[in-house]
Amino acid sequence: MLRAGTILSLPAVLSGCIAAAVIPIAASSSAIVKSRMDDKRAARRAVRTAEAAPAEVRLAQPVPGVTSPASSPDGSQPSPAAAAAVAQRSGVPETMQYLYGSGEAAASSVQAYRALQRYLNDWKAYVKPGQARQVVISDSASLDAPQFEPCGPKPPAVVLDIDETALLNLGYEGDAARRGDGYDEGRWRRWEESGTRNVAAVPGAKMALDAARAAGIAVIFNSNRTRETAAQTEAALTYAGLGPAKHGSTLWLKGDDGGGSGKDDRRWAIASGYCVIALVGDQLGDFSDLFNDPKLSPATRRALANVPAIANLWGNGWFVLPNPVYGTALKGGFDDVFPADTRWSDPGTVAGPVTTSVK
Repeated sequence: MLRAGTILSLPAVLSGCIAAAVIPIAASSSAIVKSRMDDKRAARRAVRTAEAAPAEVRLAQPVPGVTSPASSPDGSQPSPAAAAAVAQRSGVPETMQYLYGSGEAAASSVQAYRALQRYLNDWKAYVKPGQARQVVISDSASLDAPQFEPCGPKPPAVVLDIDETALLNLGYEGDAARRGDGYDEGRWRRWEESGTRNVAAVPGAKMALDAARAAGIAVIFNSNRTRETAAQTEAALTYAGLGPAKHGSTLWLKGDDGGGSGKDDRRWAIASGYCVIALVGDQLGDFSDLFNDPKLSPATRRALANVPAIANLWGNGWFVLPNPVYGTALKGGFDDVFPADTRWSDPGTVAGPVTTSVK
């Protein structure tokens, strides 16, 4: 384990001069342009038609085999009423629509990985050998006063979570959406064993990891997948273009440290041999187990993610990816999510069917 050191003071990373990529655009004929315009008009007409229908009609469209969205490996899930409404509307939970199907999620992921790549470039350019510190919080430190160890001569590394951080589990989540019956531990284990070719890289991940390796920065995965399926996890990462990863050196899994799902012991073990200059994940536990203290309320946990010492790390050594489908983020009662001093009631509210609009 790491010894407690001094409080880290990270300066803002200087912006590197990165040339914008020039994307060639193929010339389109007027017929293609007209076709696309017609498609857009048809889509808008379909939306207006759907909105004009009574709410009870819109919610009555049958979707075979889907009754509710899947929950996560930690059991968190939307409310039954919200889940049923989503399933009736589309057959795919809205959270899955966003993460696995939307351009917005792809853009957010590319943005995060491009920020990581820029940070690594700047680190290589501006940090002198022997002057770096870990971005892994030291043992015995706290979130409001985090401490970080000096790296010394250790080689640099970026440490990433796997699932929904580097790898999209499309096969498993698609099966879960069809079933609509939530997370099943046995099914997840069978997925780890047999789903090595039903995955895809998170947008932007391959670009950033290839660049890191080319710059001499080690890429190390720290996942709560099980060590018994290490070979299959290596194969899935290779299939998605994110490898190589080798269990015991650049791939750390649950059980490797003799502990459970907490990742700090593995992070400290990795940091004993590497200078961990970046952490990437989709859950706050991918950065510190301190965020997963069961005594923390959602509101307190949210506040801790924004204390100055921690806020300074986001995009500056710590990089978080969107995941509205499962995990520790999906908690909190009404008072946690909507503080009392923000409450508002529409003074012009009139009872009637609820419709959605396209902006």
